[in-house]
Amino acid sequence: MHKDFFCMPLHLDQLAAFVNVADLGSFTAAADKEGLTQPAVSLQVKGLEQRLGVRLIERVGRRAQPTAAGLDLLVHARRLLQESAAAEEAMMPYRDGASGRVRIGSGGTASIHLLPRAIAVARKSMPGLEITVRIGDANDILRDLEANRLDIAVVALPASGRNFEIEPFYEEELLAVAPAGSLMPEGGPDAAFMRDRTLLLYEGGNTRRAIDAWLAAPDTRIRPAMEFGSIEAIKELVAVGLGWSILPGLALKRDRAGLVTTSSLNPRLTRRLGMVLRRDKHLTRGLREMMKCLRAFKG
Repeated sequence: MHKDFFCMPLHLDQLAAFVNVADLGSFTAAADKEGLTQPAVSLQVKGLEQRLGVRLIERVGRRAQPTAAGLDLLVHARRLLQESAAAEEAMMPYRDGASGRVRIGSGGTASIHLLPRAIAVARKSMPGLEITVRIGDANDILRDLEANRLDIAVVALPASGRNFEIEPFYEEELLAVAPAGSLMPEGGPDAAFMRDRTLLLYEGGNTRRAIDAWLAAPDTRIRPAMEFGSIEAIKELVAVGLGWSILPGLALKRDRAGLVTTSSLNPRLTRRLGMVLRRDKHLTRGLREMMKCLRAFKG
């Protein structure tokens, strides 16, 4: 091997292609993500393998997976790509009056009732800040955060991950919700009372686990009448008299025309929302501003 071989620079396009194939398990999926042809992605990975003199990707069944060498390279490749993105983002304020980009991942309630106000404050401070929001299941959001496809996640806690920094920033009460005019027990409904109602509950996630734990009785498994992936849908169904629910307070602050009745539970039930970032995340000015606005949120 020529002595100057390792003096040749690594190509970021080749590293990006390699990381995408490793993450997605497919050359075709990586090509779709990058807007390239499958042969082009294969050529980039092959060029990287030739450059380093090791095999980086192997096929296991129908899935493409990193070799032992590939797994070691992934750590460095992600860091190099992140530093490259950070360098590019640092230049954005000097180009066309832009002020950077923040990619946020969040669940439905926070994205509808919390993020718009925080984003509005951040944009007032940095008018050129580009902010995108992805709404999804918390597990999917955290996977994208780990893969650096998002800059920050706003999720109901707890959240776990060795590479994450987690900062709680807002405590939210979960409330009993009933059709307008329903009578609530003095002091708020307790678990036994709620278990006797026709329950319409949100499906999955930390919020549902907290509700199930609050409702739990010895030797009793909670079986709601219906489960939904949309809190807004549950509100509408409660409003037309199909049942009761337990929902985040943020989702109930703008109940139009008094269609539902709400009450604190007995005992009171809350959940915490947190900001989650990668430990090695470069905190751009825009990301710092967004975090400051989230910390200042008062509901």
